[in-house]
Amino acid sequence: MGSMSDKVSGKANELAGKAKQAVGDATDNPSLEAKGHAQEAKGKLQHAKGEAKDAIKGVVDRA
Repeated sequence: MGSMSDKVSGKANELAGKAKQAVGDATDNPSLEAKGHAQEAKGKLQHAKGEAKDAIKGVVDRA
């Protein structure tokens, strides 16, 4: 995956995770809330991976 797709997928997972957390909280469903936390964390890692790829590409481009 390219850096842009990592960032987009990451943001999508973050938003989906936050939505699951909200629904889990509203329906008193701790399992769904926990899945939301996990999905949000996955999204943050994907986004960070995209940022890291951009940083590496910037260093390589300057070399």
